[in-house]
Amino acid sequence: MLGIKNINVADNERILLFRKNRFEQILNPGDHRLFDFSGQVTLFRYDITKAELNHHLGRFLITAYHKELGEQVVSFDIQENQVGLVYFDDKLVDVLAPNTFKMYWNVAVKVEVKIIDISENFEVDNRLLATLVRSKGSAIYAVGANATFYTEVPDNHVGLLKINGKLESLLKPGNYGYWRFNRNIEVVRLDCRLQTMEVSGQEILTKDRVSLRINLSASYRIADTEKVATLLKNHAEFLYREFQLALREVVGTGTLDSILEDKDRVNQVVEDQVKAKALSYGLEVLDVGVKDIILPGDMKSILNQVVEAQKSAEANLIKRREETQATRSLHNTAKVMEGNATLMRLKELEVLERITGKIDKMTVYNGLEGVMKDMVKITGDLSH
Repeated sequence: MLGIKNINVADNERILLFRKNRFEQILNPGDHRLFDFSGQVTLFRYDITKAELNHHLGRFLITAYHKELGEQVVSFDIQENQVGLVYFDDKLVDVLAPNTFKMYWNVAVKVEVKIIDISENFEVDNRLLATLVRSKGSAIYAVGANATFYTEVPDNHVGLLKINGKLESLLKPGNYGYWRFNRNIEVVRLDCRLQTMEVSGQEILTKDRVSLRINLSASYRIADTEKVATLLKNHAEFLYREFQLALREVVGTGTLDSILEDKDRVNQVVEDQVKAKALSYGLEVLDVGVKDIILPGDMKSILNQVVEAQKSAEANLIKRREETQATRSLHNTAKVMEGNATLMRLKELEVLERITGKIDKMTVYNGLEGVMKDMVKITGDLSH
């Protein structure tokens, strides 16, 4: 019939009926006949199994037509310093950000929204955090990742919690979550274990204008985390630069010979210079050691020649000293044997023993006495 509409509403549906742009009623499941002679009836059909109710006049409808909507529609207005946790049938499904207004059909699904005040305490409860950040693959996991800031502080580390650029607190090892809304959150982790640093020296001129490079190895640890956090942007870069400056100073004020002769002095001077300054920034330097000293190619060749000449001179000196000692010993032996026939005879026998030790076969005539006489004659002839 002209001007009459037959409307069927399913069990899982509801219809918001507007006449002349004014809300009139909710059409519940069943058949409805509407008179619309001027075409001024507007219908908004909703599937109530999808609980969220979106309408551009939502806030106004709740305010002006609360009685007409009845208990079928619930609304939640989240304030500036609040967060809303949306539960459908006691299951967390969404997080409402501050300054958010939402309406839901409270028919097919039991809707509940828990309001949390984050004006002062913005840390997420551990049980809630487990649901938001550990349910990977679920819809709530993506929501939780956007709504919360999650971080873990490992053993032997300290976390520095900064809110809007200001250090708020120090975090012990563990896991933490914070609501992201209305604030900028940052957590910097500091490793409090013993750490090593390799310092590569640049080309440095010694006091006698020799170019060399010294590489250091140092160990340190963080002694005061709060000082490190507030006074230094990057503690490793700071410490590295201080070692380089100290190394440049100790090399520039010493000669090549003094540096090569006493590497421990380089270690001690660098450690003493850096240690006090580092401690004032919360860093404790425990040990400094020179790994190697690198000379230019031509200087290395010259130094090798010098060392070779020194060793050669030392070898000649030792050789002359041994020759002098042997001559002195021979002279003392001759003086003792002079005028002593028995010692002379023993010496002859010793010489004979050495000679016979080199002879494979010997024929003796006139007995041992003849051999000894001939030996004396031989030595006598050789003396001339």
